[in-house]
Amino acid sequence: MKKLAVYCGSASPADPRYLALAREVGQTLAERGIGVVYGGGRLGLMGAVAAGALDAGGEVIGIIPEALANSEVANHDCTELFTVSGMHERKARFTDLSDGFVTIPGGVGTMDELWEAISWAQLGYHSNPVGLLNAFGFYDHLIAFNRHMAQVGFIRPAHQGIMIADDDLDRLLDKMAVYEPHTPIFRMKASDL
Repeated sequence: MKKLAVYCGSASPADPRYLALAREVGQTLAERGIGVVYGGGRLGLMGAVAAGALDAGGEVIGIIPEALANSEVANHDCTELFTVSGMHERKARFTDLSDGFVTIPGGVGTMDELWEAISWAQLGYHSNPVGLLNAFGFYDHLIAFNRHMAQVGFIRPAHQGIMIADDDLDRLLDKMAVYEPHTPIFRMKASDL
């Protein structure tokens, strides 16, 4: 894994653990020689991930939509900063530039990015690992809901291992590094669906 897309919030929660976590994620990726591809913002957890990676000498590639770049939230300290037309192009660039995805705490936009990475993996648009860092139990309910969708039958057995979750960053990255791609829907027979 040479580059990972990091999905996270652009907000700064009152609890300081979240910003510290984001900075640690950026720093750890840089120390492992893994470049960061992220939303290109300088605020909230996004900005902390970038700062952690840059301070540790890492590569940081930001991808920001024009509307956000024009509102002065773009992080011009990035190694590279791409301005794109909108969110669809932004997420496609994340996929094109990354060898995997790591989701840390965030809100609605973060959830959109996570579920799209999982959905695109199921379909076969990419075969990269999709990691979920469950720091502070933030994603306990989401992990339980994912398990529930599988138990009910909305996630096929072949795709139940796409989301890789752990509450420890180093363990999560190690699991992602040995991820074996699954059979995507595009390559399944009708009888398998």
